[in-house]
Amino acid sequence: MPKYSKTILCLANSRKISGRCIAGRELSKGQLGAWIRPVSARLNAELSEEDRRFENGRDPRVLDIIRIPMIEPKPHAFQVENHLIDAEYYWTLEGRGSWQQAIGALDNPLKPLWDNTSSSYSGLHDRVAEANASPADGSLRLIEVDDLQITVAVEGAEFGNGKRKVRGRFTHGGVQHYLSITDPPVERQYLLGANGVFPVGKALLCVSLSEPFNGWTYKLIASVITA
Repeated sequence: MPKYSKTILCLANSRKISGRCIAGRELSKGQLGAWIRPVSARLNAELSEEDRRFENGRDPRVLDIIRIPMIEPKPHAFQVENHLIDAEYYWTLEGRGSWQQAIGALDNPLKPLWDNTSSSYSGLHDRVAEANASPADGSLRLIEVDDLQITVAVEGAEFGNGKRKVRGRFTHGGVQHYLSITDPPVERQYLLGANGVFPVGKALLCVSLSEPFNGWTYKLIASVITA
């Protein structure tokens, strides 16, 4: 038997290396608690399809209520929300959450998205120096925005990379952000169409700090949730 289990309201099932990153708020007796990120024992902690699927083979979706068997808490640097899964057991779908529950999972709107002093070549306020990423601030946020725009463009042509990229532009706490989107259904939806800028407006965004890379951790839109 697993050592313990956590039941979460799933708020992200995002792309990561060769697998996925799943995250949500703990749900106990109808009350939402701390952020939980189930992780594997792999080097980059990503979850394979076999790791995360239910017994019927279905993949978790955003707003699913999921019970996940765990072995131990596995905090890693600023990713304090991590728990190591017990890969010998299936995950259990316990129901579907509602838009109202997602609204109830929002984090403090006055809290900035970590440090806003650095931007990558193509992004805006989209990265944090690893040294400035504090465990006290965690690595997951759910925010509400009113001005989301999704863009599809080729960003790396001058560097020999002709692949198209999906990003989200929004304002939070008076600061504009332009972040990569790693929500697979949203990426697929927009990559099926033309390049351009597409207004969405009101949305809930799960924003996650990535694993560190060359001294930086990147802010990623792990899910886009709309009513």
